[in-house]
Order: sequence, then structure tokens, then C-alpha cells
Amino acid sequence: MTDQPAALSDDLNTLPKLPAWVTSGRAETPETVAFRSGAALTVLDALVSDPAQGVPLKLLANQLALHAATTTSKLEGRLAREADIRDAYYLTPTGEARGPDGDLLAFWRDAARLKLSGRDWHGSIQSLVGAAFADDVMRLIAAGATRAKSHGPLAGCVAVMRAVLELDDRAERTACLLSDIVLARALNWTSVLPVTAQHLTKTMLRDLVADGQGADLTVQARLLTSIEGTIRLARDLATRAAALRAVTPKLRAKGSKAAADLFLSEDAIGPSMMLSPTIQGTTIPMTDRAARRFCDRLVELGVARELTGRPTFRLYGIVR
Repeated sequence: MTDQPAALSDDLNTLPKLPAWVTSGRAETPETVAFRSGAALTVLDALVSDPAQGVPLKLLANQLALHAATTTSKLEGRLAREADIRDAYYLTPTGEARGPDGDLLAFWRDAARLKLSGRDWHGSIQSLVGAAFADDVMRLIAAGATRAKSHGPLAGCVAVMRAVLELDDRAERTACLLSDIVLARALNWTSVLPVTAQHLTKTMLRDLVADGQGADLTVQARLLTSIEGTIRLARDLATRAAALRAVTPKLRAKGSKAAADLFLSEDAIGPSMMLSPTIQGTTIPMTDRAARRFCDRLVELGVARELTGRPTFRLYGIVR
């Protein structure tokens, strides 16, 4: 019997989706951006807050972290490609320096693990932003939250970005991080999704600090684009996760369930590092050969793909 690749369903009608008028591309005004963003944030919140939607949240967060790292690399003037950033993070042996690209992805992955509840959430944020902003970070977040309550979540995001960049115009990653925190708190999320950096440019942020005409609206419109893209990604990952879960019973290798679960949390899997000699996060053993065969089997079944195009040092994921 020959296994056919798993078909990804084209019918996503059971998942919350954006109304057509949200993405209609009409001329932006403060009123239309606020109206459209309200609808988009309602859809995004429904996707990520309801486990029944099947969105793999850890995978979504880590994929967004990679996108945010790529964008902030450009904002900081390094222009690293997504593939280079991913390699620097995943292929650096434990204990060795990842370099600036790998460290940037580590920053955003740590951001995605921030918990906005409990006793020590303030300290976790202060530790992540570093000494330069440790004394100001909670004040900045509070000011952004106040603006969000009076003018909407995206206005709060823009306000905290401007406030950070007025203190240090090279603190792009901190500005975007605090924007994500303001957005998460406005939606009553207990963790952060790296959403707001995705479509920003250095020019936009420079104009924002300089109070350029229309700068606030321009940035808010880009944030709305990021939210719309996050909705599409969440829906796509929910479908792909369902396809992976459906074929998991066909996988006969020992530890297949645990290995498949790892694909639902990590956007890139290095077989020899993350599945062998034990499956990451477990004590289940898997040989290097079995790990490679497992990943190739997922590719054969149509639920994963090899991400690098290389014959060696391969990485696999269920992302497109």
C-alpha cells in the first residue's frame, strides 16, 4: 500500500476569519483603522484564546518570533535573512555563542514566553529589556495601556513605541516588545505574541519620533496589516496541525507521538539535535538514523517539509 500525502483542507469555515471589508484596502483614516482593527483583533483573540480552534500556540508564537527577529534585524541595520537567523539559533551547539542573529531570535522567543500574570512578571520584562530600560519599563507600559483604553489598542502600541524611541532611537526591539505587551494586556492575554514588529520600517519609526505628518496613522495601518497576517498564519497552522495529528497514528517509530508534538511547538526541528539522542523535553530515546527517517516520513506524508534545501544540517517544520 502506498501512502498518499495528507491533504490540507481548503475548508476553513469552522475557524474565525476576517470579514472581506476588513481587508478591502480602502483609504485609511483614524476612524477606519480603529474600526477595522477592532474587527481584526476580535478574530485574532477568538483564534488564540479558544483551544477548540486548534491553533498550536507555541508554534504560532515561535514562528512570529522568527518574523519579528527578521524585521528588527532590518530596523537595527543588520539586514539578516530569515534563514540566516534561523540557522544561527538552531544550528549553534549548546554552550557556544550564537552571534547577534541567533541572540536576536532568542530575545523574541523569550518575549513569546513572557507571562503577564503572577508575582514576578514585572521582573521578567525588566530582565529582558536590560538595564537601560529597567527603571522605565513599567511606566512606559502603563502609559501605553492608558492610551489604549482611551483611543484603542493600536494607539496604545504606537504611544509606547514613540516613548521608547524618544529615550533611545536605537531601541527598536524594545519599542516593538513593549508594543506587543501593551497589545496583549489590552486583550487580556496572559502571554505575549510578537505581532507588532512585522511590517515596520526604520523610516516609519524615525517619522514617529519626529512627529512627521500622519506618522501615527501610518504605523497603526502597518500594525493592522500585521494583525491580519497573524490571523492568516494562525488559521494555516491550525489546519496543518490537524493534518499532522491525523497522520500521527501511522508513524511506527518509538516516540512518534512525542516527536510529532515537538513539531507543534517548534517552527524548525534539527533531527540530530532535537530528536536524538532523546526527544527534546522528554526522556524518550531516538537514534540519529531514526530521527532522520522520522522527519523524512513526515515529508512523505505531506505534513512537513525540509526548510533549508541543503543535503546536510537540515531543518524540518510544518510551516509553509
